[in-house]
Amino acid sequence: MRNGIEGLMQGGLEQWLAGQADMREGAKKQAASRWTWGAAIALPVLAFLWFGPAIDVELRLFATLAAAALIGWWGYRPIDAAKQAIKIGINSAIAASFGVAYAHEVEPGAEFEAARTYGLVPGYDRSSFEDRWYGNLQGHDFNLYETHLEEQRGSGKNRRWVTVFRGPVIHMGFGRSFHSTTLLERAGKHRKWLGLGGASDHVSFDGHRLDRVDQVHPAFGDVFALYSDDQVEARVLVHPTYIEHLLQLESAFEAQELRALFTRGEVIIAVEADNMFESGAMDASADRANAERAQRQFSAISGLALAINQNERGRVAGGDLPPASDFS
Repeated sequence: MRNGIEGLMQGGLEQWLAGQADMREGAKKQAASRWTWGAAIALPVLAFLWFGPAIDVELRLFATLAAAALIGWWGYRPIDAAKQAIKIGINSAIAASFGVAYAHEVEPGAEFEAARTYGLVPGYDRSSFEDRWYGNLQGHDFNLYETHLEEQRGSGKNRRWVTVFRGPVIHMGFGRSFHSTTLLERAGKHRKWLGLGGASDHVSFDGHRLDRVDQVHPAFGDVFALYSDDQVEARVLVHPTYIEHLLQLESAFEAQELRALFTRGEVIIAVEADNMFESGAMDASADRANAERAQRQFSAISGLALAINQNERGRVAGGDLPPASDFS
């Protein structure tokens, strides 16, 4: 349900946000107090380290930076908690306007393991999940959460964490029954001859072989590749009219990478994107813009999920889905 920002604010969110002024101010004061007390305690100790008995310079620098980081973290915690409370309030109101629920904490399920197995998300060394939107979306079981995957690279002092994937993972009950497994991904990911040749004829995931599906749509092969264990069913799931809509959606998302897995009557989607749904802030004047941005982001990503999750060919071609312009 797309009420727009006016409907969202007038539906109670504006009044709720106005009531958070004392909470925000209290968080700012508590943060300032913690930083003041932290500095008061740390400065004498650091002065002793720097001007007292001879101590290794690297140890002095480490202690100084560690103290500054600890004080900064301790002081920022009340602000972070306030921003999270605002974010939960705004996102919960947005979710309610679409008829679904919102939770900040997330515990990924079997859909994430399937996404890993079939390469919808890359390998990683650590992960974090937040911003779960779930319930029933236009007749489909719906579950979406933001995923952040990182890999540790380098060695010694150059070791660092690098983001390898950030974006929503979406899990939905599909609009038609099917029994095959079909993978939709950007073209060029799997190639013959050590990546130097054309598209691979098949791919395997934990011993499950999926064969390449040729498509009649002229633009499909330039953007997407399709692999399945059932050629006929794959063409029913991803047909030319449907591909037209996918190409529009890819353009609307400015070529952010999309991957989808159709399996066991469900669809799992992973979309490369920036950090989304960050609607919480300490500046009350930014509330409206933040809420509008988060609402627009969820509207776009849920529209993408519904576009992929057709009930029948006629619905995809016939205009029941929102136009691609709604996703920009």
